[in-house]
Amino acid sequence: MNTSSGNTQDDQSLKWWQLSLLGVAGTIGTGYFLGSGLAISIGGPAVLLAYLLAAIGTYVVFDALSRMTAAHPEQGSFRSYAKKAFGSWAGFGSGWVYWCSELLIMGSQLTALSIFSRFWFPTIPMWIFAAGFGVVSLIIVFFGNKGFDRVENVLAVIKMAAILMFLVIAVALLAGWIGGSKYTPKFPHSYKGLFPNGGIGLWSAFLFAFYAYGGIEVLGIMSYRLQKPEDAPKAGKVMLLVLAVVYILSIGLAVTMVPLGAFNPKESPFVLALSSDHLSFVPHLFNGVLIIAGFSTMTASLYAVTSMMITLAQEGDAPKLFSHKWKDKYPLYALCLISVGLMGAIIMSLLLPGKVYEYITTAAGLMLLYNWSFILLSSGKLLKAGKLSGVKRWVGLLLIAAAVAGTLFHKLSRPGFYISLLLISLIAVCDFIVHRVRKSKLLMKE
Repeated sequence: MNTSSGNTQDDQSLKWWQLSLLGVAGTIGTGYFLGSGLAISIGGPAVLLAYLLAAIGTYVVFDALSRMTAAHPEQGSFRSYAKKAFGSWAGFGSGWVYWCSELLIMGSQLTALSIFSRFWFPTIPMWIFAAGFGVVSLIIVFFGNKGFDRVENVLAVIKMAAILMFLVIAVALLAGWIGGSKYTPKFPHSYKGLFPNGGIGLWSAFLFAFYAYGGIEVLGIMSYRLQKPEDAPKAGKVMLLVLAVVYILSIGLAVTMVPLGAFNPKESPFVLALSSDHLSFVPHLFNGVLIIAGFSTMTASLYAVTSMMITLAQEGDAPKLFSHKWKDKYPLYALCLISVGLMGAIIMSLLLPGKVYEYITTAAGLMLLYNWSFILLSSGKLLKAGKLSGVKRWVGLLLIAAAVAGTLFHKLSRPGFYISLLLISLIAVCDFIVHRVRKSKLLMKE
């Protein structure tokens, strides 16, 4: 989720396959490494179907965004398109919904990083780890480390290498080339084994499958850097095909190697699957990689949310104070506001250590899907009408609506749904007030 700005010739030299790889590396994060365990524990092995359907829904969103980018390149991307399609109120709402979703995603990532760290230090409270990772990430963004882009690329390679390592070791354990597996491999074949919580369980897990694909809207922003902007839909197809294959293959191996009762939101399903008496160091190695990968994704999200806050302030949709930079270089004021949000996540880790990941992840996923709905609705207004594009748009909206509704049927997801409604209500009230004030000022000038 890099938000590097600059319009040099070098910036606009990406080939479509390079954009696909950036998307794969930037999308895979804690929503996959840890959130998949939550999805499996709720939906069972049949959650593989949810990941496939979520890939289809995600492609529809990216396709709409990339086609709008190709037709009308805008620096503000989806926020600018919402404003152009429905007016300034939609630009305000889309920008703040995205800002809140990214802030919640960072809270979810902080919690996930704390859970990974407690793999080694189980007696240390989660909030201490969350505070530590949050402070380090804020420092990196504050000083604007020029080498961070390169570091992100290295960490992306580590992330992909971790997945490849999991696939190789998992196959070796299943084939018997490596002995001492903690669990007896067995893929469920009966209906009850595939759907332990029935269709409702699978429906409730749908949101977490969508959450694993979060980040494609940032890839849409990067589409302007393509040598041929019309290649953006092709890049999205390849990216999502790779992600769907990786997710389904790796999760399929995990549910084969680990009994359903062992999955839980506090351990990565991949660390569980790699447990072996003969390879006792592998879970520790993989856990370290997960921390590195999760931290890189969280810090990149912090860059994105800081950039969005500055843009909102510059365009009058947030107090002008947050567009100012201390010494014309450091985004101190924007980061101070973001720090308050991160402190909220840390306080939740302190007060609700047992459920905080589920609550924040659900709310983050829902806010993400609300923003994706904005993208699809905007495309209906801005893109040339066509029968196929209309069908795809409605398919995407129905899949998103199904994922949102599914959260009402599980006790762990329901609080996150109410949190997201509260945030949407606050944004709507602020939107109404801001536009009433603007209208009054215009009338006074006349």
